[in-house]
Amino acid sequence: MRVLIAPDSFKGSVSATAAAAALARGWLAERPADRVTCLPLADGGEGTLDVLAAAVPGARWHQAVVTGPGNEPVDCAWLELPGAVAAVELARASGLPLLSRPDPMGSHTVGLGEVIGRALDHGAGQIVIGLGGSASTDGGTGALAALGARFLDAAGRELPPGGGALAGLAAVDTAGLRPPPAGGVTCLTDVTAPLLGPLGAAAVFGPQKGAGPQQVAQLEAGLARLAELLGGEPGTPGMGAAGGTGYGLAAGWGAALMPGAAELARLAGLDRAVAAADLVVTGEGRFDPTSLTGKAAGTMIAAAAAAGVPVALVAGQLGGAPPPAAAVVTLAALAGGPGPALADPERWLGQAGRALARDLARDLAAGTSPGMP
Repeated sequence: MRVLIAPDSFKGSVSATAAAAALARGWLAERPADRVTCLPLADGGEGTLDVLAAAVPGARWHQAVVTGPGNEPVDCAWLELPGAVAAVELARASGLPLLSRPDPMGSHTVGLGEVIGRALDHGAGQIVIGLGGSASTDGGTGALAALGARFLDAAGRELPPGGGALAGLAAVDTAGLRPPPAGGVTCLTDVTAPLLGPLGAAAVFGPQKGAGPQQVAQLEAGLARLAELLGGEPGTPGMGAAGGTGYGLAAGWGAALMPGAAELARLAGLDRAVAAADLVVTGEGRFDPTSLTGKAAGTMIAAAAAAGVPVALVAGQLGGAPPPAAAVVTLAALAGGPGPALADPERWLGQAGRALARDLARDLAAGTSPGMP
C-alpha cells in the first residue's frame, strides 16, 4: 500500500515534521512493506516556514530576537527566499505557545512587526507573512506600531499594546509607518473568518486565547473601532486571521490576503503526492468546524476527496462532529485523556499510526471503512 502522511503541526506540542515521522514509524511497525511518504503541511500557522524551507531551493534561515506577545524577548527565525523575498511566521514572534499563560487583552503582535522590520533592513523586496497561531486579538496594531504607526487615545497618547486597549482608540497616525517593499506584502491566512461579527476574530477565536464573554465583547468593540478608523474591507474572508492581523496589515499596509493552506500545498506538490497514494493520513492538534475553513487538515481532506483517495484523520482531540473520513483516531482516546496525550504526543502518534495500519489497512482491503476511537 502507498501511504501519504501529511499532517499539520499539533499546536504547541509537536511539529508537523515530527508528527509525520511518528505516524510513519507506527505504521511501518505494523506494515513494514508499505511505501510511506511524509509530507508535513502548514496553513500559515506553526510550521509554515519549515514547509517553505523544504519546498523552495536556496532558502536561507536568519535569526532575530524580538518582543514576544507578553513582552518577553523571544528568538524568532525568518526565511530568506531567492529573489529578495522574506518569509516570516507570526507564530514564531507572536504565537500563543510563547505565553506562559493566556493574556487575551494584553497580548500583542509587536514582535511580528519587529521581525518584518529586520527583513526590510536586510533588503527584502517582497514580504510573505504566515498568519496563524496568534496569542492576541489586537487587529495587527502591535505589528503596525513596530513599523512606525501610532494608535492614539482621545488625549493624543499612544495606547498600550493589546486588543484590550482598542476600545479607547481615537486616532491612527500613519505618517511614520515604514512603506511596504516594492514587491508587495502577501499574508497567508489559515482561516476564512471576517474581522467582525459572530464568525469574526473575537467571537470565534478569542475564547481559544482565554477570553471570557465580557472580554470577547470588549475585543469586538475594539476591532470595530479600529475598522472605523482604518477603513478597508473588514468583511473580506481572511481579515479575521490571527486576531485580526490580516485586516490590520491589509487595511494599514496594503497587504494581499491568500489562503495559506492552498498555497503551501501547491508549493509542496500536494496534488501529485495525493494522486500517487492509496491512502492519505492527515491530522492536527484539535479538529473542529474551523478546520474545514482554510486550515491544512481540512485542505488535505478536500484534496483527498477530490482525488477519490481514502483519508484518515488523527487529532489530539475533536471539537464537534467528526469529518468525513475512512477513520478518525484521537490521541486523547488512545492515551486515556488529553493530559497524557499532551505529555508524550509522539508516543501516541506512533500508536495512532499502528492502529491505522492494523485496522484501517485491513478494512480498506476488505472494502469496508471502520470507526476508530
